[in-house]
Amino acid sequence: MDLSDLDATHNAVLKEVITERIRRDGPISFAEFYETALYHPRHGYYFACDPTLDFQSSPNVHPVFGAAIARQLAAWWREMGQPPRFDVFEAGAAAGRLAADVLRYLRATEAEAYQAIRYVVQDVTLTGEAAAARLEAAGVPKGKVEVAASLPASAQIEGVILSNELLDALPFHRVRRRDGHLYELLVGLENGALVDVEAEPRPDILAHLTALGLAPGEGCEAEVNLVAPAWIRRAAGALRRGYVLTLDYGYEAAALYAPWRKRGTLLTFYRQTSGDDPYARIGRQDITASVDFTSAMRAGESAGLTTLAFTTQTEFLTSLGIGEALSQPPQPDQLEAYYALRKAVMELTDPAGLGRIRVLIQAHGHVTRTSTPDKPA
Repeated sequence: MDLSDLDATHNAVLKEVITERIRRDGPISFAEFYETALYHPRHGYYFACDPTLDFQSSPNVHPVFGAAIARQLAAWWREMGQPPRFDVFEAGAAAGRLAADVLRYLRATEAEAYQAIRYVVQDVTLTGEAAAARLEAAGVPKGKVEVAASLPASAQIEGVILSNELLDALPFHRVRRRDGHLYELLVGLENGALVDVEAEPRPDILAHLTALGLAPGEGCEAEVNLVAPAWIRRAAGALRRGYVLTLDYGYEAAALYAPWRKRGTLLTFYRQTSGDDPYARIGRQDITASVDFTSAMRAGESAGLTTLAFTTQTEFLTSLGIGEALSQPPQPDQLEAYYALRKAVMELTDPAGLGRIRVLIQAHGHVTRTSTPDKPA
């Protein structure tokens, strides 16, 4: 890694967009800053940068991750009675790498499920004429995947709504408890630099924390994501029958707002290096915060979903037999592929790394509890 990259500056145009808004309107919410810094349609991080350079996500480790997800999808297709049409809606699909790996595995090993699947991808960056080219470059079979702008507004999906590291990339607010009082941290200007500004919290932030029955401890900062539970409710409303599968970094609320967590969970990522200053390298670094899975579960349940499982990626992938592909010694001409697979399995199930991603499975309609597929990935 070239350490000089760590000194990369802001996207000057994007920073000026943000600072001009603050000069005009006064301090803005952190959620508004976040949405502009990451999702500005021309200069935002997800549009102007390549996230794979900055952080590792499971689909980019190895196709074995997509194979494991595919096995779970096939198991659910069977549990739902092997319908001739089985919807898979992947939200936050990025360039389609996971979709490509899922479909490649199903085509090779689950021909009937492959024929039944209607795979739809959605991502803010998959727009216009470039979307098809990006999906093709990722290896998505032509004609097998559709692109949607958003979740359906009504219950149309019979199958699975899938997201991988989507909720932790949604805009969130920041709060701080100081001297017994809760403040919202807005984004203001001081001598041309972006700074935290304490203000009275928005009513919806207070309502959210009151409903949880939790709040940051004295001297603590924390994040409040109001968009993630709303997204889960929309997913529930779009699902006629089937499952919502959510994979993301996060905690249950009691751990998220633990009094020892003084700085919250906000992290930045630039060239595989983490930090905690969201005002550095504006538009050139990722910003994230852990998901409050208690709120996500409750949101789904309030919208009619039943929570079936809440576990870790380590346990989820192990239950899908991800390690069984390594049970037989490799042939001499397959050593390189074997060791690459072994390294990937270790990385995907490392409890201190990607393995600590949490997996939430919720369901709606007449479906059975989840089962473990009977074939290794």
